[in-house]
Amino acid sequence: MIKDKLYQLDWFVPALVTVIGVVGVTMIFSSTGGVWTAGAQQHLIRLMLGFFLMVGIALIDIRVWMGAAYPAYLGALALLIGVEFFGVSVNGSQRWLDLGVTRIQPSEIMKLAVVMALARFYHDLPDRGVSGPFGIAGALLIIAMPVVLVMRQPDLGTSILIIAPGLILLFLSGVRWRIIGTGAVAAAIALPLFFTFGLKPYQRERVLTFLDPERDPTGASYHIIQSKIALGSGGVNGKGFMKGTQAQLDYVPENSTDFIFTVIGEEFGMTGGLALVVLYAILLSLCLYRAVQCKAVFSRLLIMGISATFALYIFINLAMVMGMAPVVGVPLPLVSYGGTVMLAVMAGFGLVLSAHLHRDQELPRGTGSLL
Repeated sequence: MIKDKLYQLDWFVPALVTVIGVVGVTMIFSSTGGVWTAGAQQHLIRLMLGFFLMVGIALIDIRVWMGAAYPAYLGALALLIGVEFFGVSVNGSQRWLDLGVTRIQPSEIMKLAVVMALARFYHDLPDRGVSGPFGIAGALLIIAMPVVLVMRQPDLGTSILIIAPGLILLFLSGVRWRIIGTGAVAAAIALPLFFTFGLKPYQRERVLTFLDPERDPTGASYHIIQSKIALGSGGVNGKGFMKGTQAQLDYVPENSTDFIFTVIGEEFGMTGGLALVVLYAILLSLCLYRAVQCKAVFSRLLIMGISATFALYIFINLAMVMGMAPVVGVPLPLVSYGGTVMLAVMAGFGLVLSAHLHRDQELPRGTGSLL
């Protein structure tokens, strides 16, 4: 049975995930000055563990994951509440739980749990109830509860990566355009109030720096100015592996985490950057094609929600390092250094593979509710 499932597994997805992960290992090795134990080794170990986690999740029946959707959401919510009381602060943000042997970032787990919960929620709803009061309010509550906790950490980037895929799933589930339009207008009206009262002072400073990058070149603008210098200096073909001055001399902060794309741009130029983007695009295209092959609403929405989250990771990170969006602390998936992010992303692809492997399976509807 397991042998048959392994044979039927869509191995293109794990292959692409592994290739992108190896790019991450290579660039972390470069960004840390060629010191293998300064991050590259850990990233490779996490990539290998994540690979087995991904395949293990893929082999489990999709009915099990549908049944686990609400418990996973509630468990992630409990971990976020735990951060409020027992969280570890790093660089002024309280986002981690210390488990002794390792630290985890529950907000990364929540990104996946929200998608699972929303996919289950809309799978159980009758089609006519999607645009009804319960359908809208229930989904917004599933999104809002973790966002409130994440914003308290504070973590604007993760909040965006919970809200945006959640809203995309609302759209994909069939919510009426009139409701979507009304919500968009309300969000536009509330945006100035959120900027004034909802953001921390340093977050407002980042937005203002995005609008005027030269306003504080040695302070708030330093990240983005150095990032642009690194990307621009790489030209078309780059300076060569481990020959980038901005990265090797540590002019670009966090060049092994959130700003690792600057290392790629400087050392391999526009050609290297575009090659990575093409790999991402192929992976996302495969996932979306697999989604339309699934019969069950849960499976389709699960793949689409995970794909949307992954795509937003990429878009926000690249826009951030190129100065097209404020700096919000979003890593480049599978490439940036970070344990919880890596394992959460690969667990997500495991769910994608499970949904596709069991794509012809009919799943019962209306069998449970979180609310």
